[in-house]
Amino acid sequence: MFNLGDHVVCPGHGVGQICSVETKELNGEPKSFYIIKVISNGMKVMIPVDSKEGVRALMPSTETLGVFELLKDQNVKVDMSTWNRRHREYSIKVKTGSLFEIADVLRQLLLLKMTKKLSFGERKMLDQCKDLIVKEIALATGSPEGSISEKIDSLYT
Repeated sequence: MFNLGDHVVCPGHGVGQICSVETKELNGEPKSFYIIKVISNGMKVMIPVDSKEGVRALMPSTETLGVFELLKDQNVKVDMSTWNRRHREYSIKVKTGSLFEIADVLRQLLLLKMTKKLSFGERKMLDQCKDLIVKEIALATGSPEGSISEKIDSLYT
């Protein structure tokens, strides 16, 4: 269970902070929900406290190096299928909330960008993935978001 003020990751939304825990009645049964304010856009989401996939803790700072190692490894096969098929597959990975899956999508898009122009949807997903990674690593390590973003950019220049 998380506490008020804890930073958590909501798959599909990104990093947020628990503002409160509220109890609502559903089907005549009381059910507790985390009220989480998403950092990137200020949106508030309600996630059931007992949900297994609802939220997860921030990645430990010791594991963030693994994300950069994954991003650094550019010796991977880039998916050259149609943009809408790639987008569908990338969306599934992003919705898992796993920082490693999101980093894999970011790496694929950055490598693809080196060879061709990305579609609007791919550019938007690239920005979303980068933002999700930057925010979580910045909070996990206590580093400024700008330096995390620059570190990622330096891997693909």
